[in-house]
Amino acid sequence: MDEPTERFVDHDGETLCVRDRPGTSPAIVALHGFPDDSRIYDRLIPALAPRRVVTFDWLGYGRSSRRASEEFTPTGRQREIRGVLDALDLDRVVLLGHDASGPEAIDFTNTHPDRIAHLVLTNTYYGRSPHLRLPEMIALMADPALAPLTDAMLEDPDQRAWLLTYTGRRFGIIADTFSPDGIAVTSIIPQFFGDTRQPDALAEIRAWTADLPSALTHQDTTIASGAFQNTQLPVSVIFGRDDPHLNPHVAQHLSGLFANADLHLLDHASHWPQWDRPDVVADLINRSITGTAAIWG
Repeated sequence: MDEPTERFVDHDGETLCVRDRPGTSPAIVALHGFPDDSRIYDRLIPALAPRRVVTFDWLGYGRSSRRASEEFTPTGRQREIRGVLDALDLDRVVLLGHDASGPEAIDFTNTHPDRIAHLVLTNTYYGRSPHLRLPEMIALMADPALAPLTDAMLEDPDQRAWLLTYTGRRFGIIADTFSPDGIAVTSIIPQFFGDTRQPDALAEIRAWTADLPSALTHQDTTIASGAFQNTQLPVSVIFGRDDPHLNPHVAQHLSGLFANADLHLLDHASHWPQWDRPDVVADLINRSITGTAAIWG
């Protein structure tokens, strides 16, 4: 099996770190969420063979550039997705969104339906569903009235570590925190503290959380417009059942937004089902792609 090759794609004067594992079409383009990077798919990529799989770090995260020339904008992520697809000459892809990238995947699908063959959503959200429970750390960062407190806590490495440990415990990954091959060390902790290959992503984390309330309002408006009910694009919603925040009720709300969605709730998986149960997630994605190919020909 071919290993992913890493390349840097120019984007608006910055660079996006892209990993591309060769394979069959349609390519799966997997987007990471908050506050991690594209390494959350390290266990899923081999399980998806022989599919082509593309992952990349959003600007400000992972090994992509830290923003130097422009501020965070609500439409910036959409341009990053398009930039990667164009740079790799990808036409119609399977777009996979997780956590904070789910709304980006949904919006991109809504505005560029000709480029999406299938939409896959894992432990994510769209709009203020009745059962959506923001993790306390994110709720804190998203409250403008508490910005001075948040900034003071993040500036203190010990407080920053405490916030991560508390949040990790809530997501059920506390036993994994110091495991060298666990998701926390692999993908999450570097965003808060940096490592030998990358600086921290604190500026991007603060920018994203500050924009979250207005982003949720935008999503509520899009839902109210009925935009998703008029498309037959196939959507697969795959959730780890043990996620206390993006929980099965959120999954049901999400799948109900689309006219052609299937819902899968996985036991023994929490917020990162692609990490907890990669073989099962890969099987569901591969079966959904096969079904889509049969429909589209």
